[in-house]
Formats: sequence, C-alpha cells, structure tokens
Amino acid sequence: MVEEIRSHLTDRIIPFWRKLRDDANGGYFGYVGYDLKVDEKAVKGCILNSRITWFFSNAYMVLKDELLLAEAKHGYEFMKKHCVDQEKGGVYWSVRYDGTPEDITKHTYNQAFSIYALSSYYNASKDESALKMAMELFHIIESSCMDEIGYKEAFDREFREIENDKLSENGVIADKTMNTLLHVFEAYTELYRVSGDEAVGKRLMWILDTIAEKIYNPELHRQEVFFDREMRSILDLHSYGHDIETAWLVRRGTDVLGDKAYEDKMLPIILDLTSQVYKTAFDGSSLANECEKGVVDENRIWWVQAEALIGFLNGYQLDPARTEYLEAARAEWDFIKEHLIDKRPGSEWFWDVNKAGEAVSGKPIVEPWKCPYHNGRMCLEVIKRNVKE
Repeated sequence: MVEEIRSHLTDRIIPFWRKLRDDANGGYFGYVGYDLKVDEKAVKGCILNSRITWFFSNAYMVLKDELLLAEAKHGYEFMKKHCVDQEKGGVYWSVRYDGTPEDITKHTYNQAFSIYALSSYYNASKDESALKMAMELFHIIESSCMDEIGYKEAFDREFREIENDKLSENGVIADKTMNTLLHVFEAYTELYRVSGDEAVGKRLMWILDTIAEKIYNPELHRQEVFFDREMRSILDLHSYGHDIETAWLVRRGTDVLGDKAYEDKMLPIILDLTSQVYKTAFDGSSLANECEKGVVDENRIWWVQAEALIGFLNGYQLDPARTEYLEAARAEWDFIKEHLIDKRPGSEWFWDVNKAGEAVSGKPIVEPWKCPYHNGRMCLEVIKRNVKE
C-alpha cells in the first residue's frame, strides 16, 4: 500500500496540481469542471490557495524535490500579495482570477488555513516573513475572532461579526462550529511545531479542553457539529469524516505539544471516536458521509475516505492489537483506487461517488473546497508513517 500511494502522489496528484499553476496572474486556477475543462477566469478561493501552498510545502519536505518548493513559493507569493488584506489585516475569503478582492469576508476558518500554510512554508523554506505573517494571523484570531466562550466564525472586512453562512450546513446557521475549532487547532499545532511560541501552546491546551468538555459527546461517542453562541448543540448530526479526522489530528497535536497530562486526557476520546466511526459508518470497504437525525447519507465523499484511511492507520498504530483498523485502511485504499480516483487522463479524484462506487453527481474536480489538502495529505501521512504490512 505504501509504495502504491507514493506512486499515486508522484505520478497523479502532484502533476495534476502543478499544471494548474497560473503564471500570468499568480496562484493556481480555481476551477476544473467535471468535463476536465479549466476555467482560467474562475474565482480563486483563498482557502484553496493556502491548501495548495500547504500541500507543496509538505510534499517538498517528504520528497525533497526542489520543484515542489518552487510551487510552494509560487503559492506563498500569491497569498502574500493578494489574499492578505494589507490595509485591514487578515485574509479574504476569495479573490478574482487576477488577484483583486472578490469576497472580502474574513472567516476564522480561512485565517486558520493561512496559518497552516504559512507555518509549513516557513518550515520548508526558512523564509522568516512567512512565520511573521503566521504569527500576525494568530494574534488577529485571538484578538478579533473570539468571545469568552470560543471562536466566532464570520466577519466583515473590519472584523465586525456577520452571519456564518459559509460554515453552516444542513439547514442551520451556527454561531460556532466544531469544524472551525478543529482547523484552528490543526493550524496552531503546525505553528507551535515550527515556532515553539508559548502563547500558541497555551491556546492548544485551551482548545483540547474545549474539545473534551464541550465538543465531544461521551454518551453518543461523537462530536457535536453546530452550536449556538453559548456552545449548545443545535442539530442531531454525526459527521463521520470529521470524527475520524479529529481522532488523528488531536493525536498529532498532543504529540507536538508534548504534555503528558493532555496525552492521557485525550487518548480515550481519540480511541472512542475511532471505534465508533469504525462500528457505525464503515461497511468493510468505505465510509458513509454523515448521519442527520438518524438518517445516514451513504455517499462516499473524497475527503471522508482520505481521512478515514489516515484515521484507521492512526488507530492501529495506537493499538496494534486492533488489526481490523489496518485492514480497514487497506480496504479504503482499494475503494479509493477502484472508485474515487478518476481514471480519465489528466484528472485527479472525483468529488463523490455513491455507495456502489459510481460517480453520479458530476461535481467539479477542482473548486474552492476541492483541493490536494485531504488526498495529498493522506499520501504524505502514509509515506511518513510507513506502517509495515
């Protein structure tokens, strides 16, 4: 599995994203339709660009190919010049194809992914300006995107709070979300790893406490997803993909933090989330998407399968007696190979397929949310973990 995934990374994923480089206007083209036609005038999501920058930075650190570092630098230069609001601070939601602002919403989720990308780019390049930008965004989140309970979500250009329509789904508008908190944690983990900044470390501890005490539901063995302002859950929803992603990202965070008390506190939650997802959502080959009010969405989403593979691998590494987790990771890779990887020349992964593995939705191959962050990261994690089969 490891060598197959390495080959998939180097032969399919990396070439696909390199060819989307926009040398005329910077960054990477923001849309490829199901028909594989590139829209060179499409909006460029700042999340998309930060995730691509993160991906090439980490691919360089694993594969040591200087061409990958050049791609990461290309993404970083676009972030620095166009995605960051030079006057008001923070990162826009999206820009036009030429880099001019398109949606000037400032979202905590978006600030977090920029920190994630900038921290990794700094680690790859040792460019101090990237770390400086990451720390500036950290202080913006902490000073402008919080209340006394947790992280707020959406803001206008001046960081006045607005409705959180971008990270709300399933018919609700959430004041706070598990998703944003998780990715602030992920970004801060990377920032702390490369900077060792004490303030970042303290916020990691605070987020872990919040996950354990307000997000994680021990009775239902899951995380709650959408919350009101006081962090009360507002929807009966089990997001299988987020739970298995959280399991391994929290473990990564406690490893980076290096605090035994937090390792001990979070390990039972990590194991419980992994076990519950395996029991309730995995059918022996792939993972269902989510369960809302008892109704399961059986579609197989690209990012959910990628996170499931890493999460099950992580569960096996934490408890090698649970060999079923290793078998589940292998089965996920078989499903991905057979059904999610688009076999058409010059393509990448489908957005989703149905339970039978058929691509039916016709969703784009690239758009502001569809990027190499999940599947590319899956490949990099498998290579780094190098689990012997």
